[in-house]
Amino acid sequence: MADTGGIGLTKKKDENFGEWYSEVVVHGEMIEYYNISGCYILRPWTMAIWETMQAFFNAEIKKMKIKNCYFPLLVSPAVLEKEKDHIAESEVAWVTKYGKSDLKVPIAVRPTSETVMYPYYSEWIRGHRDLPLKLNQWCNVVRWESSNPTPFIRSREFLWQEGHTAFATKEEADKEVLEILELYRRIYEEYLAIPVVKGRKSENEKFAGGLYTTSVEAFVPNTGRSVQGATSHCLGQNFAKMFDITYENEKGEKAMIWQNSWAYSTRTIGVMVMVHGDDKGLVLPPKVASIQVIVIPVPFKDADTQAIFDACSKTVEELSEAGFRVEADLRDNYSPEWKHSHWELKGVPLRIEIGLKDLEKKQVVCVRRDNSAKVDIPIVDLVKEVKDMLDKIQQNLFDVAKQKRDASVQVAGTWDEFTVALSNKKLILAPWCDEQEVEEDVKARTKGEIGAAMSLCSPFDQPQLPEGTLCFASGKPAKKWTYWGRSY
Repeated sequence: MADTGGIGLTKKKDENFGEWYSEVVVHGEMIEYYNISGCYILRPWTMAIWETMQAFFNAEIKKMKIKNCYFPLLVSPAVLEKEKDHIAESEVAWVTKYGKSDLKVPIAVRPTSETVMYPYYSEWIRGHRDLPLKLNQWCNVVRWESSNPTPFIRSREFLWQEGHTAFATKEEADKEVLEILELYRRIYEEYLAIPVVKGRKSENEKFAGGLYTTSVEAFVPNTGRSVQGATSHCLGQNFAKMFDITYENEKGEKAMIWQNSWAYSTRTIGVMVMVHGDDKGLVLPPKVASIQVIVIPVPFKDADTQAIFDACSKTVEELSEAGFRVEADLRDNYSPEWKHSHWELKGVPLRIEIGLKDLEKKQVVCVRRDNSAKVDIPIVDLVKEVKDMLDKIQQNLFDVAKQKRDASVQVAGTWDEFTVALSNKKLILAPWCDEQEVEEDVKARTKGEIGAAMSLCSPFDQPQLPEGTLCFASGKPAKKWTYWGRSY
């Protein structure tokens, strides 16, 4: 029975977060590095998580009468030119050759799809009966990041969904913005067990082509950095004017549509790894784990090995029939101890061990990945107890993450309090005058090697702002509470 050492991590989360993260996503079999910088192979362990979120989101948007479609990957420069103020030119990748011949006109690889889709919205929308038009596509996009690429968080190619909708009225558009944002909150909190703040971006941080941007913001306490988890934009009528998307309303008058766009990407998976992972590896929430339960035989020299293996197979069968995602590791060239470490590294929420004594006692041993708690479970109660434990693991992961996030929130009323909180890697809640020049000044004054502080969002759930409260940065009357900090 082989015991191959070295499957554990060599870096600790609290000591070298960046290298720990790189080890976790590779050794946990989430990704593999590719031979083009900033591009990564998404392995089945990752895709299973993505597909779970995709299934949830697809079902919910279809309830909203949003339909899936697919638009081409390639964008003509003439069309992309219309959106030059909204995208970073340095991030656009170009196709310049076919075979050994040069293209007469280079073709861009989509960095986003507004300019790809909206010329056709202009053709498809003629009258008020053509509205609303609500489309979503699941696709890849390419943005040639020049800063240090990080798997999931900042990569040159990533998977996402992008919704693009058109309405007759602003009220309809406003309503959908918040409905979609709530779905993003549910993905993070209910599936990935990550607490987020829902709020509105500042004028500086909103999507440049939009009327306003809402987002869900997550936080990684170990690095003191926020992550923009997903965005839901009201585009207003900016793109309608740009692409002449008009319709004849019920009065027979020419009118301009109102538009939204919204997206979340595989970045969600990186946030999950950062928030829940530990020094043993990944810690996966049961709702998204490819395997929720791993069953491991624990044979002894003189034990009836076949009987133990049969019990493992029966356990898998019973739990599978009950709807759980479960497998048995019956490989005979690895020790039980090696298997324990292997499946802990991969983050499987629950481990079931079955040995000779367990057969005699008609029980199994269950070990939780989130807190290492070990408990004996009678076989007759197996399905009920496993369901209960997985529910508790899911809730506990969220509770622990929220406790750590909340402990990282620091209220700062003055500039001095703000800078101290920033140096202590806090998520800062501060009263702000809501002036763009002040926000730009905060960025300039905090700029350094590890990045400047920025406004993250103004939460919809606003704490009371006492009369006379002053902006932490300018000393002017404050208009709102806003979260600030460094961000990925």
